[in-house]
Amino acid sequence: MRFLVLSSLSFTLFSTSTAFPSLLRVFLDLQFSPSQKTLEAPAEFPEGWRDPKIGGGSMIDIATKTLGEPLNVIVSAKSHDYVLTDWGFRNYMRSLGYNEECMKQHRGGHQQANLGDGFGYHPQQLLFRQHYFPILGTCWESLAGGQHFRGWKQNGTEANTGAWFLAVSKEKYLGEGHLIVDDGYNKGRDWLVEKAVAGSRYQGRWWKADVEWKEGLLKPGLEGINHNISQDGVVAVLTVKQL
Repeated sequence: MRFLVLSSLSFTLFSTSTAFPSLLRVFLDLQFSPSQKTLEAPAEFPEGWRDPKIGGGSMIDIATKTLGEPLNVIVSAKSHDYVLTDWGFRNYMRSLGYNEECMKQHRGGHQQANLGDGFGYHPQQLLFRQHYFPILGTCWESLAGGQHFRGWKQNGTEANTGAWFLAVSKEKYLGEGHLIVDDGYNKGRDWLVEKAVAGSRYQGRWWKADVEWKEGLLKPGLEGINHNISQDGVVAVLTVKQL
């Protein structure tokens, strides 16, 4: 009798061949996706992030012994909670036209940042490159150059905001050693912000970001900046909402 019940149930589920994949996707989304809401920033961090300098950190990472790259984009913890997860953040960045490195093989330097959250200086948590086309799109960026960023999450015990800090830039092609193009820090930041504010889509989710331009977090100019490339000292703070 038990066998007959199970067989009948299996037949019912799998005979609806068009409905089953949809039901399965809904089930998996409920099981493994974060709740669908925008977070309120913790009371102690009303902006959804904290200036790393407050905790002894820096808005410039370490690329060489004496120079680094500006952390010129912050994704605020007031963003939708899916975006603040590690997997959700990656998917959101895919919606903007970035993806993991070519065949997941790292071809650049490992940089370190101190977000003043108690972790001290630690290596980048991810490096994404411009995804020019669906198949091996970031491989082309590795060869031809383009947009890319390194990211760190501010989630240490001393400042667990959940915000993402990004060092964004536009780089030259491989033959020029992936050096930063002229005005490449500002250009890279502006390209990402333009995509975020315009709105984006990935795997059935639609996103749109508000931006606040913050001065005073970075000193304008090229002091301490790698590749001898000046930057304007402005940081873009994004709050990402699901549509």
